[in-house]
Amino acid sequence: MIEHNIAQKIVEVCQRLHAKNMLAAADGNVSYRVNDEQIYITPTGINKAFMKISDIAVIDIRNRVLSGKPSGERLMHLEVFKQCPKAKCVVHAHPPHAIAWSVAHPQLQELPSECLSEVILAVGKIPFVTYARPGTQEMGENLKPFLPQYRTMILARHGALSWGESINEAYNGMERLEHSAQILQIAHTLGGLTNLSQEEVQALKEMRRQIGEKTL
Repeated sequence: MIEHNIAQKIVEVCQRLHAKNMLAAADGNVSYRVNDEQIYITPTGINKAFMKISDIAVIDIRNRVLSGKPSGERLMHLEVFKQCPKAKCVVHAHPPHAIAWSVAHPQLQELPSECLSEVILAVGKIPFVTYARPGTQEMGENLKPFLPQYRTMILARHGALSWGESINEAYNGMERLEHSAQILQIAHTLGGLTNLSQEEVQALKEMRRQIGEKTL
């Protein structure tokens, strides 16, 4: 039996992602670990803007389908839950500016973080995860080096992933990631990126350590 309150929040997150142009058509997926036995996950092949509570599927940590038609990218979600005991929710979306950075600058290891105080304070940094074909186990394998240290990541030439200890934290990570990528893209077109001083960067990193692991 689906818990209505959790399912409703998943639907709302999908609607918010679509409204902010981070999902198109049937793209993206959201999952929530209800307990050790049940994980709610959005369905395959359905536009998330029009998804209903009754569309949500249920799987377990061993990838057994308990009900519904779960996302074909669920192996990636399951890997996050296996590697991150604190993870309750995983959001995967296709934020345009974040993806564009991985296409235009494939040599980058992370989104430039020393330009913006918000990136350092909110997430520390945002790494790029090596491309993997959607729906494959390789997507989960490529995440492993970044887990559980990072909660927001850009999936090269594909999308982005964020996880959190709540639905709101996971959503906030995706919103923060795309907003930062958009600011950096605008700065790049206006004349180029400039960094904060190293003294200021170190001060911000210390503030981040005091804030803790959660995404702001």
